[in-house]
Amino acid sequence: MKFATSHKHVIDMVFPIAVFFVFAASALAVLTLCARFYRSQTTEAESHYMTRTSLAYVSEKIRQNDKDGGISVETVEDQECLTLQSKIDGISYTTYIYAQDGMLKELFIRDDADLHLKDGTEIMEIGDFTMEEIDRNLFRFTSIDKNGNTSVLTASERSMP
Repeated sequence: MKFATSHKHVIDMVFPIAVFFVFAASALAVLTLCARFYRSQTTEAESHYMTRTSLAYVSEKIRQNDKDGGISVETVEDQECLTLQSKIDGISYTTYIYAQDGMLKELFIRDDADLHLKDGTEIMEIGDFTMEEIDRNLFRFTSIDKNGNTSVLTASERSMP
């Protein structure tokens, strides 16, 4: 009678270990690619959010103050400003929206008060923000974020003086 002897080969042990390492390397590669993709998409979404939010803010301010032709672009203290005229309880006020020191700022002030743009409230961080009146009651705003992404808004005043 012959006893069955077990013939173990080296391959019986090496093959499962090799399969495990191939699986681990593949999982690591997929995780690395996904992390890189997620990081780039998050950066891009944040960038677009900043430029679009600044333009949405300006657009909403124009809609809120669109009364009797009180919207214009003026230069104040060598700074280009969107000016929004309003009257509250018979008192005239002006809202100035402008870019200064990498920030979009707003200053709401009575017309008879001393005007200093440095006193404005910081709204949000931006790279650059330009505005121009391209036609009567038609304005173009350009917002550039820190990464150089540009968004443009063209807005018109609906009321007339």
